[in-house]
Amino acid sequence: MPHKITLTGSATGPLREYDRYVAFDMREKGSPSAPKGLKKSTFISYTVFVAKKAFNKTGLTKKSIMHEKILIQGEPTLDIPIDECPGEVGVICFQITVLPSKRDKEDNESNDKKEAKQEASVAQQEVAATKQVEKPVTTSQPAPKEEKKETKAVQPEVKQEPTEEKKAEPEKKTLPNQPKGTQDLLNFDDIIVPEAFLKTRPNAEKTQKVIDFVKRTGRLDEPLTIEKGSNVLKDGYRRYVVAKTVKMDKVPVMYEYQKS
Repeated sequence: MPHKITLTGSATGPLREYDRYVAFDMREKGSPSAPKGLKKSTFISYTVFVAKKAFNKTGLTKKSIMHEKILIQGEPTLDIPIDECPGEVGVICFQITVLPSKRDKEDNESNDKKEAKQEASVAQQEVAATKQVEKPVTTSQPAPKEEKKETKAVQPEVKQEPTEEKKAEPEKKTLPNQPKGTQDLLNFDDIIVPEAFLKTRPNAEKTQKVIDFVKRTGRLDEPLTIEKGSNVLKDGYRRYVVAKTVKMDKVPVMYEYQKS
């Protein structure tokens, strides 16, 4: 199994361009605590190598890469010449993602609130319009018998349309044969597993119970918790291992938004 490495942060040095790829330096610190008897981890400098095509798709520039927060997933390498790799570890990048900033999150949240208010105001206007249409029928002036029959025939149709829409909405959101709390189905290969999870080993007995459950029901017992936008695994590494063991193409997930 190839070695995997995941880095998050901004570039600590200028972008260097080569024939078919670009390179830049990053720096990360390990866990703040270590098991008894072992020394604490220190900062490690990395030199990341990204293909030009993949880098250009991100929209990053020489200036923005020093300020944008990015996520790198790749494999370590020791075959890069030292003049091209000033970092302690070279990383061949397979996937590069620009993570959303705090301002972007706030803008998205404010836009969602504005859209919700607009939808509520439109609904109120529609309700007010229907009430105004029904008022002339109840005026003191006597209406012909034929008109009363027509209004009675129209009224049930107006009342039935909202109920049909309400019944149709939950059917679109429900995911059949999926665990409770599932918000979406995600391709297994799109999930990014942090290095901290890859270093752990789930309990074998508990893992086997989940495997038996999947073989019996055809689904996981709980959804994986994924960070919205970056697809980084936040919780459910045991179920991730089970999904990989039984070779599931898609897995149920629930989203966790990044803390601002």
